[in-house]
Amino acid sequence: MGLATARALSRAGRDVVVYEQFEPGHVRGSSHGRSRIFRLAYAEPEWIRLAQEALAGWRELEAEAGERLLELNGLIEIVTDLGESSAAALEACGIVWQRLDRDEVERRFPLRLPPGSFGVLQPEAGIVRAERALAAFARGIDVRYGVHVASPTDLDAACVVVTAGAWVNDLIQPPIPVRVTREAVCYFRPAGSRPMPAFVSFGPRTGGICFYALSDPVHGIKAAAHHAGPEVKPCDAGTPDGTLVEAITAWVAEHVLLCDPRPVEAQTCLYTTTADERFILERRGRVVVGSACSGHGFKFAPAIGARLAALAMQAL
Repeated sequence: MGLATARALSRAGRDVVVYEQFEPGHVRGSSHGRSRIFRLAYAEPEWIRLAQEALAGWRELEAEAGERLLELNGLIEIVTDLGESSAAALEACGIVWQRLDRDEVERRFPLRLPPGSFGVLQPEAGIVRAERALAAFARGIDVRYGVHVASPTDLDAACVVVTAGAWVNDLIQPPIPVRVTREAVCYFRPAGSRPMPAFVSFGPRTGGICFYALSDPVHGIKAAAHHAGPEVKPCDAGTPDGTLVEAITAWVAEHVLLCDPRPVEAQTCLYTTTADERFILERRGRVVVGSACSGHGFKFAPAIGARLAALAMQAL
């Protein structure tokens, strides 16, 4: 979010410096990795419209960078009732979607659906190549890595934008109401070589946990359980929760034929979440706060960067 904001401000003719406390490509936050999910499918129309805005922003960034940042092989929502899916909201926004029966999903995609379930396909979904996206946002920006900022008052700037993720409340007062959790992310090698769509299932069949998976450019599949990790302090080093890794592994094995049933790799990712999973974008004098995360923020980065830049311009 910080790099997207910096790019928007730079394009508006402003001088921008980005400070990052860790090294490039670090795994301590919420933006690392090769891929992040992109989807239009949400149950609420306002999120769909924001994703549409972000999609246009990603396409603009691709054209500017001269490389592909989005790989859209579709999203399959695995459900037992249409009301569990995002179909109604997609329909309300005029977004194309398809209901696919179990056999049709398995014919078109390298997936296996449980008996009694079917798929809802939204084609404009897949992944953002996250590492490439960060590099594209940062191109031409003065980014200073390994610099810890203790307080916005330490910076001689007309406006300070705080997009510190799990560390946001170390930098602002009064604090914002967010909860930090350490989520587990697992990687798997599918047996086939067909393009892998993003896929998700939730509801009673998964014990109320939302499991999701997306393509990974190296191993093939990246999977996780959404908002299932323990609450932590951001400075605490930690490893993936073993129980979550087992649950994710069992879910992936149910839906995809794998080369090896065990994960190739397991990592962690910090979520910084508000009570309603919405984003906090606000200006406090010369300080702009962007806590645009809640475990589903990366896809919206171009749109959120534009909004935070607009708030920053108000302080100039």
